[in-house]
Amino acid sequence: MTVRTVGMPGGREVLVAGAYFADLIFHDLPRRVSAGSETFAGGFEMMPGGAFNPAMALHRLGHDVVWATDFGDDAFSRQVLAGARAEGLDESGFRHHARAVRSVTVALSYPADRAMVSFQDPVEPCPLDDLVRAHRPRVLVLPELRYGPGVAEVLRAVRELGALVFMDCQDVPVTLDTPTVREVLAHVDVFAPNAAEALRLTGASTLDGAVAVLGGLVGTVLVKRGGDGALAVRDGTRFVAPAVPVRVVDTTGAGDCFNAGFVHGVLAGWDVAGCLAAAVACGAAATTAPGSTAALGASGLSAWLARVPPPASST
Repeated sequence: MTVRTVGMPGGREVLVAGAYFADLIFHDLPRRVSAGSETFAGGFEMMPGGAFNPAMALHRLGHDVVWATDFGDDAFSRQVLAGARAEGLDESGFRHHARAVRSVTVALSYPADRAMVSFQDPVEPCPLDDLVRAHRPRVLVLPELRYGPGVAEVLRAVRELGALVFMDCQDVPVTLDTPTVREVLAHVDVFAPNAAEALRLTGASTLDGAVAVLGGLVGTVLVKRGGDGALAVRDGTRFVAPAVPVRVVDTTGAGDCFNAGFVHGVLAGWDVAGCLAAAVACGAAATTAPGSTAALGASGLSAWLARVPPPASST
């Protein structure tokens, strides 16, 4: 059982379309931060984040990646652009604006989870169908759930052009009752919420119920469960992979690296179980350092895959 990919002759392997974020990460916090109190973190990092993470992680895994994003003339744009150049990312998808295009997240990182506050300057993104025609990818990676008028039609066109659509959920404040969300998901090949997002999106009382609902809309449902591992469902078959025991430093960016591992398996032609194992390995490795700095390269993946038990399957 493999995940469909087509792509167009002479095109790119992966197109990541999404905003950068400058992540300000406070970690090693001695207690939960609460209103009216001041807490000193044991560590602090400022690093590239947002759609930079999956683009960088897939590039480290050896893939031909183009990242479509917008930068301004502000300090946050310059910091992330410098990080992208340090990683050797292709700049053909970058648009530069002579104004501030600030995208900032403050992350309070705890061993099992994190809290975030974000801000973005508005910028009109390049249309997805134009990007796909320009870069002809095998896989289009969307780091958050997109919805609204015209999105479903654009994704239908993207798939007709031969690209597989991989969509994360992120903390987008919608449900399946929000207009256009169901229609959008009908044109997504792989949808990757975490457990809390799946429950909120569907309104189901259990994760099994949420997965059943999403499985009726999307070809492959991929659910991140943190310390409980992950699961994938395709064509009625469920694959479950346990988490890899690690000393967690920071979970910021781990979901993006998880996604990159799954896409890596897709591009390699692996079955769903193999893609899920790669996702768990990449996500676990990313938690061992702040942000996505510990994202695996191709040479390090095999050792981490050896630590992931073969995913169990059931129908």
